[in-house]
Amino acid sequence: MPFDKVDEQIKTAKSTQKKPDMKRYAGTIKLKEDPMVIQKRMRDEWD
Repeated sequence: MPFDKVDEQIKTAKSTQKKPDMKRYAGTIKLKEDPMVIQKRMRDEWD
């Protein structure tokens, strides 16, 4: 099947599943520490 037909089918396909409401995850968080310090500490754990 040519790529353009596959691309067309993907664009026109409709999902049968209900999409989750992502608005409930939007917002801000309050941190007690500087985000860059947290990020550096977490990345240092990888080594």
